[in-house]
Amino acid sequence: MNKTVYYIAVGPGEIMSIPTASPWQFKIEATDEEIRKLRAIFDANANNSSADFLRAHIPFREYHNDPTNDIHDNNLLHVYEMIYQLGDEEAKGHIESMGILTNDKIE
Repeated sequence: MNKTVYYIAVGPGEIMSIPTASPWQFKIEATDEEIRKLRAIFDANANNSSADFLRAHIPFREYHNDPTNDIHDNNLLHVYEMIYQLGDEEAKGHIESMGILTNDKIE
């Protein structure tokens, strides 16, 4: 499978093929299927954000007891796992320095 270089901005969930299109944090090489999977995770978080917005207007809910936040956090870990697996050495080093992935995800 052919791999293409992409530039990833995690916060807004952007996947770009042109490095000057928007600010980015990570450079990866991925197949079309890998990019579809990464896009699906970003889309899931965007859809989950609607539920977060609605939940934010309920004052008695706490962050640590909120399943929408758990979904968001889990999706974000999957994003970083994919970026680690597909990223260049700088991306891998940055994610390792964050300390968010377990050793079995880094190998």
